[in-house]
This record gives sequence, structure tokens and C-alpha cells, in this order.
Amino acid sequence: MHSLNHIYQKIIKALAPSAGEGRVAPNIIKVVSPHVLRNVLGVSLVLLLFSCNADTFEKKGDKAYALGEYYLAADYYRQAYSRTQNTERTKRGERALKMANCYSRYNHAQKAVGAYRNAVRYKVADSEAMLSYGRQLLKIGDYKAALKVFTELNDSMPGNLLVKNGLLSASNAPQWKKKGSDYTVKRMDVFNSRRDDYSPCLGGEDYDYLYFTSTRNDAIGDDLNGITGTKSADIFFSQKDDKGKWSRPEAISSALNSEYDEGACFITPDGTEMYLTLCEEDGSYPRYAKIVKSSRSDASWGKPQDVTISRDSLSTFAHPAISPDGVWLYFVSDMPGGKGGMDIWRSRITGAGLMGVENLGEPVNTPGNEMFPTFRPNGDFYFSSDGHPGMGGLDIFVAKIGEDHKYHIQNLGYPMNTQADDFGMTFEGAHNRGFFSSSRNDGRGYDHIYSFENPEIVQLIKGWVYEVDGYELNSAEVRLVGSDGTNRRLSVKSDGSFEQVVKPGVDYIMLATCNGFLNKKEELSVPKTTKSETYTLQFPLSSISAPVLIDNIFFEFDKATLLKSSTQALDSLVLLLNENPNITIELGAHTDSKGPDAYNKSLSQRRADEVVKYLISKGIASDRLTPVGYGEEKPKRIRRKVAERYEWLKEGDVLTEEFISKLKPAEQETANALNRRTEFTVLRTTYNMFDEKGNLKNPPKPRKPHLDEETGSDDTFYFDF
Repeated sequence: MHSLNHIYQKIIKALAPSAGEGRVAPNIIKVVSPHVLRNVLGVSLVLLLFSCNADTFEKKGDKAYALGEYYLAADYYRQAYSRTQNTERTKRGERALKMANCYSRYNHAQKAVGAYRNAVRYKVADSEAMLSYGRQLLKIGDYKAALKVFTELNDSMPGNLLVKNGLLSASNAPQWKKKGSDYTVKRMDVFNSRRDDYSPCLGGEDYDYLYFTSTRNDAIGDDLNGITGTKSADIFFSQKDDKGKWSRPEAISSALNSEYDEGACFITPDGTEMYLTLCEEDGSYPRYAKIVKSSRSDASWGKPQDVTISRDSLSTFAHPAISPDGVWLYFVSDMPGGKGGMDIWRSRITGAGLMGVENLGEPVNTPGNEMFPTFRPNGDFYFSSDGHPGMGGLDIFVAKIGEDHKYHIQNLGYPMNTQADDFGMTFEGAHNRGFFSSSRNDGRGYDHIYSFENPEIVQLIKGWVYEVDGYELNSAEVRLVGSDGTNRRLSVKSDGSFEQVVKPGVDYIMLATCNGFLNKKEELSVPKTTKSETYTLQFPLSSISAPVLIDNIFFEFDKATLLKSSTQALDSLVLLLNENPNITIELGAHTDSKGPDAYNKSLSQRRADEVVKYLISKGIASDRLTPVGYGEEKPKRIRRKVAERYEWLKEGDVLTEEFISKLKPAEQETANALNRRTEFTVLRTTYNMFDEKGNLKNPPKPRKPHLDEETGSDDTFYFDF
């Protein structure tokens, strides 16, 4: 009250006459009673204060909006609107429109619709504002009102794709919802909080980790985000136990999370890297999202490092996804050159970093927003869009290559899609099930995580690539070539495993490769069937630099005569030599330390000769084979996998006669058996590759790729069937 009286005093002083003005002002004051004067001045003062405060709040809102802090800006605009006189219709309408734009940007569709209605009532909504209004009406499921808006816009904005698709959506969404689909959807409360929980991503060899973004109270930091009005988002995870029960979500405790916004993560096919979106805060500069990458060390995710896509510092880069073959980084951006709104782009991943950017173009991108790209392991591409015809808000679409070798877009339908935002899918391996996020049934516009499943008949190859001694080879690569023109590079996970969906009635050849190891080829004919099948394949790779044990080769006691039980192991060696025609090997035979040294050496030489004789009988050239009998000269050195089988051995132990003598009798017999072995060692990898002049005998012949195959790859190769 003190401050109000102080202002009254200033107003009264302003009304007092100055020199030369006579008594006009005092006479007016005398005519009006003090009580009436106080009421008149009070109303004027309130109106003046409201007008000043409204302008101040609007300026604050403009500043927050420019910085991308839409939640904060909406609150300022709301206060400006409430302080604007009803007679100032244009200003009220303009401030309502600014409010509406903010609400729509941070996904509060119900409030956005109310604000747009006020803008329409005050006649300040132009065609673009009406388009936004219609799109928000779709988002709250008011299809009747949306149909009216889009019908009117169709006359004033002819040819506008968003108007056309909005009209299709408003006209058909009720029927699409009634029709439904084969998907079943369930809300997963075990993951959800009272705030945003979205963009789930399955990880782990058995898909037993779920990573997702959340603004729950457990996120780092105490301040509320000016963009959303919640805490800044962090990456959380939940783990599934042996009984299939998911744990209570926890924030990742490593340096991955910060006080800034982290979200929309994607785990690479081999499980070693996480790409995610980061939005840092600068109080004086607009906030642009960028993509960063974290590497996994043991069980911990490291501090994210920037991923340089472009020198453009004024565009958003978000929502990363890696193609199943590991060749492309897909992402979302509003950079120049797109179709409008947010578009999906991609950049090629090379050893030297990302190379170039490419807009996916039509039919994927529209003048609306295409976001949250992801892949099913079979190569099907999924994304969310509010630009294609749909139920309203962001709908999930799948893009598949048709017989015309072009993308064909399909809406997943209800209940995967609703009038709300539906986005961010992740798949449980090859199966059409997993998790996604949606803001359905939340009046505040918060997102939550749901499960989905669409039962399908799946033909699946499940394979493992490992060293013959049992070590997993997570740096290996598998090339899959099919008689239908399939030519794919498959990534291997950290445990050496891979999965791939295949087609019935197709013949496949798979070649596993890894630096420092010989290649291994497997063939598979997938029969035509109406049942789901899983085909398990093993790819044991032999080292180029270390001796390789040939398991299950047996001789008669104290003789060099091969037993029939050795045939399978020897035939496998024949296959390996045929698959790697440019190698020569040494066949080394070893004995235990029982008996005279000279006798053991002679026996082992005869056994090595016998193995070579068998291989030659199977068509292997003799000059590729060198038999050597070592006797007891080279006792076995224990490697990790062997040590894991015997608690009395450790990695690095050498089974010398002295070492064995200190073991228990039963352990001594086992150690002697380990010493009695046949191994091969690669001597050369260029056998018969060059002619007398040093020229390559059989240079690779290029073949025109199948239309489904990627072109421009330096490592593309083909098998002949």
C-alpha cells in the first residue's frame, strides 16, 4: 500500500498548476471529491501498471523464445496475455498466438489448442497459424474441428502438402482407429515415472538392458529446464534378470550424464558405442542439439565426445541411429537443403570419420517433421512423422524397399499410433517386438514407455565367430550373400555373436573374416516353411600367427596309424584348406614326455607324415603341407579357455616334465593328454597367387551389383553359386 500511495502523490503533483497556468487545475481538483478522485486514479493506475507489466512480460517471453526456452516463454506470454485489456483485442490475439506456438513446441497440445482458439477469436491467426491450429487439433483427437480447419485451408493454401495430408488424417483417422492392426501394446509402468520417459533402446547380448531418456527427479541437477519445465533429461537403464523381470531404472552413474540434456540414445550393432543427443545450455545463446558418442569400457560408458557431422553451428543435429551394417549414421536436422521442418539425413561412417551428408528426400521426408529414425535388424527402416497422413501428432512409419527398388511408406496403424506423439522404437533382435514411447493418455503431454508385439514367422540365422580355442572375436565380420541378390555385411557383437533374418527358399553363403585369422565359410539353404526357425552356425577361425590345435585326431596306441574317429576332424581341415587356397601350413605332431626322446620324435614325425598323406589323398597339393614331428620338445602352453576347464591350471602355464611331476596323479594324466596333440601353423598366405612375372593370377572381376545392393563400397564382393 505504501508504494501505491507514493504513486498517487506523484500523479497529484503532476496535476498541480505550474506558473502562468492560473487556477484551472486546482479548480478541477476541488470539483471532484477525494474519494472519487482516488477511485478514478486507482483504475487508471491499474490499467497503466497492467499495460506496462504486459509489455515487460512479452519482452521476456520473446527473449526466452529466441533461446529455445519454450516452457519459460509460454509462462511469460501467459502473464502478458492475462494483463492485456480486453479492449486491446489485437494485442491479446498476438500474445495468445505466441503462447500457442510455445505450447505446441513443448508438446502441450491441449493448452496449444486453447491458445490458438483465442488467436482465432481475436482474428490474428493467418494461414500458417491456422495450419498449426489444425495440426494441434489432430493431436488431441478433435478430428471434427480439424476437418473444418483443413477444409477451409484447402481453399486458401492450395497445393500445400501439410494441408492435404491434414485433411486426409482428419477424414480417415476414426476409421483407421476402428480398423486397428495386429500389434498389441502395453504400458510398461516399471520404466515410467511422473515425468517424461522416452526413446527406449535395447542393448546387451541377450537384449537384457533397456536404456531410455527421462526427466524424472533422479536426473542430475536441481534446476528446471526452461524448454520443458522439468529437470534436464538423463540416460537411465533397467536390467532384466533370468526370470524376465526388469529392475527399477537407475541413472547411468558414469560420466555419460551431465547437468545438461542427454537423450535419444542408440547402441551400435556390436554393442561397443552409444550415440546420443546432447543439448548444452548457454544463457545468452540459442540452444542447438548436437550428436555425441560414448565408448564402452568394461561395464562403464565413457564421457561423450563430439561427433562432427557438419561445420554448420546454427542447425540442430539429433536422434542418431546406425544402420544394421554399421556403414551409415542416420540423424535428424533442420539444416538448409531439407524438405522443411526436421528431416532425416545420413552420413557415411569411415575410418577417417563421417564423410558427407545426404538427405533421404521423398517419400520419407515432408515439409513436416520426420524424427527418431531406427532400424529393425532385417534392414527395415522406421521413423516418426507428423507430415504424413496419420492419427495425429507423431506417428510411426516403416519404410521398405519395394520391387521398384524405392522406399514405400506404411503407417503402423492403431494401437501403435494414436492422436498423441508415438515414436522411438527399439526391437528385441530379429523379432517384431520391443518398446516405444508415446504421450497418449497423459493430459500434461508427458511421454511414457510402452511395449509392442506383432507376431511374425521369422527365419533366423544365429551365429558365433570365435577363435578355434574358444576366444570370442568381436572384431570379426560376416558377409552374407544370397541367391536372391542379398549382399550384406553383418556386425558381430561383443560376445562374437550375430543374428540375421533370412528368407525361405533362398540359398545363402556366409564368410566370416577377422584380421590375423583364416576365413571360414558356411552354406545354408533355407527351406520354404510356414513356421519360425532358428539356424545356428559356428564360425571357428584359425590364427595365422599361432599354432592351431586340430581336435579329435587319434592314433593307435604307440603307432602312427590314424583311427577312423579322426576322419571328421581331418575332413574339416581339408575344407579349411580349400576355403583358404593361398595358404601353406606346417603339420606339427607332439607327444608327451613318456619314453626316450628320440623314440618320441620319430613317432611324432611318422604321425605328422600320416596326416599329410590323408590330406593329399583328399586333393590338397603336397607342396602346401610340411610335416614336422616335435616329440616332447614343445610342451603345451595353457591358454585362458583351457585354464577355465581345469582349476589346477592357469593361463600361461607350460606343461613341462618338471611341471607335470608336481601334479596329482589324475592331473598328470590330463596334462600328458594335453601334450599329445596335432597342430597346424600357417607358413604362407600367398601360395599360387602370382605368376612367374609377379602378376596376380586371378584378379577380382567386378560384377554389376544387384539393384538392392549399396554402391560405392570399397569392400563389396560377391560369391558365385
